[in-house]
Amino acid sequence: MKLNLAFFTFSVVGIYMTGAATAQMHNNTFAGRVDQVWEDGFRLNNGSRSIVVDAYDLCGDYTTRHIKFGEQVTVVGELEGGEFDAFSITRSSGESVCR
Repeated sequence: MKLNLAFFTFSVVGIYMTGAATAQMHNNTFAGRVDQVWEDGFRLNNGSRSIVVDAYDLCGDYTTRHIKFGEQVTVVGELEGGEFDAFSITRSSGESVCR
């Protein structure tokens, strides 16, 4: 009986954790501080997680003209191929970046 209860408990925890990870991946908003910027993207860190943001569709190869190191921004987009493709980028002041 103990073995069945332990198996059930680990199964439920595994399903819960998988569900939480999946829900996090489908979240389309990420806010944080810019750690690094290059011509068509930047790295964004929220203190517990860091992501690479592809900003090409919004800023082209001119991301460094619009976004600065240390700036607080919110990005809306989707995670695809290890990068977060930005649909919109907004400064903490509410101003849209690049569009």
